[in-house]
Amino acid sequence: MSSLTDEFHVFDTTLRDGAQREGINLTVADKLAIARYLDEFGVGFIEGGWPGANPRDTEFFARAKNELKLENAQLVAFGATRRAGGTAADDAQLQALVASGAPVVTLVAKSHDRHVELALRTTLEENLAMVRDSVAYLRSQGRRVFIDCEHFFDGYKANRAYALSVVRAAHEAGADVVVLCDTNGGMLPGGVREIVADVLAETGARLGIHAQDDTGCAVANTLAAVDAGATHVQCTANGYGERVGNANLFPVVGALELKHDRRVVPAGRLAEMTRISHAIAEVVNLTPSTHQPYVGVSAFAHKAGLHASAIKVDPDLYQHTDPALVGNTMRMLVSDMAGRASVELKGKELGYDLSTDRELAGRVVDRVKEKELAGYTFEAADASFELLLRAEVRGAQERFFTLESWRAIAEQRADGTTANEATVKLWAKGERIVATGEGNGPVDALDAALRAAVGRFYPQLARLELTDYKVRILEGQHGTGSQTRVLIETTDGVTSWSTVGVAENVVGASWQALDDAYTYGLIRAGLTA
Repeated sequence: MSSLTDEFHVFDTTLRDGAQREGINLTVADKLAIARYLDEFGVGFIEGGWPGANPRDTEFFARAKNELKLENAQLVAFGATRRAGGTAADDAQLQALVASGAPVVTLVAKSHDRHVELALRTTLEENLAMVRDSVAYLRSQGRRVFIDCEHFFDGYKANRAYALSVVRAAHEAGADVVVLCDTNGGMLPGGVREIVADVLAETGARLGIHAQDDTGCAVANTLAAVDAGATHVQCTANGYGERVGNANLFPVVGALELKHDRRVVPAGRLAEMTRISHAIAEVVNLTPSTHQPYVGVSAFAHKAGLHASAIKVDPDLYQHTDPALVGNTMRMLVSDMAGRASVELKGKELGYDLSTDRELAGRVVDRVKEKELAGYTFEAADASFELLLRAEVRGAQERFFTLESWRAIAEQRADGTTANEATVKLWAKGERIVATGEGNGPVDALDAALRAAVGRFYPQLARLELTDYKVRILEGQHGTGSQTRVLIETTDGVTSWSTVGVAENVVGASWQALDDAYTYGLIRAGLTA
């Protein structure tokens, strides 16, 4: 482990505490994959779980010995202090921690007097002995030991003297770090800063912070603890964790590196942050949060025309940092709030210079506002916006095929099964084509019919795949009538794009979005209409 990492610890507990989030169920293979990503990012410690407490974590540590080749991180095993009334050398849990082979062990210890008496059902003195004995035993086995003082801040408020005595017991027994845990997540930054400073002054122990996010302050509380002298931060990737989660690894590292000017991950790794965040989200099978600080796709997205005008002059006027530093990019969103500057910047992003043609830019702005008034949204449909922009630049829409009509039929049968069939009549390459298709629903059938109609002219369509489909019922404008908006995401196996359609029914809106999706895909493939 590098001296950089030991100077200041970035400790990740995604594989243990993060895995307690509702909806996350990690396999051993998942845990190994996430550990590799975290090591690649450059964290100093990866808490792998509680060996001996459940078979999956025991298997993880067994496989990690041969399958994990860590370059930056050390693997950490989690457990508890010895049982009351026993000895550390004979404690089965401590034996399992040693057997895991992990070079570092984190022990959870009670630091709130009521928890000692009600949960552990032992005396305050015996709890201190449990801490001392467990740390000393693991140290004698060649392990580095961190102590997590559970419910520390609540315990400090209830009985400051006892909470401090637990910190002293761990420190004097040889624990490298004593971690102050806001287990219930109820603290605010000012209180964290004050208490950490007091504990540091009273005990001289090296302190860490473990913050839950129940007040929405986990990242702020973590940074407040660092301000007060903590040199060990415990976090989870993307803030995963029980209830509302833990301190989010990526905003904490981003703030320490970019705001505190403190190097906490190896040089060059900060620029991998967005990719690592999204990769871990894929492994846990949760959609990445679009509005996550630093790494969300909306973190540097600008919609208001006033912002765009300023950004056109200098991006720093409405951005707190350069998105490239964290592997993200600035995005311009085009909507009914857009002005000419927004359109010019979005056009530049797409490869069109509109700055020398104010009339063209004005037409695009007017067209966007007209379409959005009718229910379209382009901020989530870049491909449809680019087609609109290309049509204004060229003076006409690009058409690889021209629709004459479509029809979709959904049949409910007596046995409960359904049949869906669609027919399209269109023109392509000067030829009138009638084609039918069947599918799991009317939209799927329409997609099949479209592919059957023009696939022989455009074999490139075979590479296109619809990966997401969203329907939104818009506010009714004619009594009980309403408009339907459909957003479709499509991929060619290399990149993805989104298109939008709006109509009085879901199939009509879907046709528009499909038309745009395939038109854009053929343009991307290098074809010209």
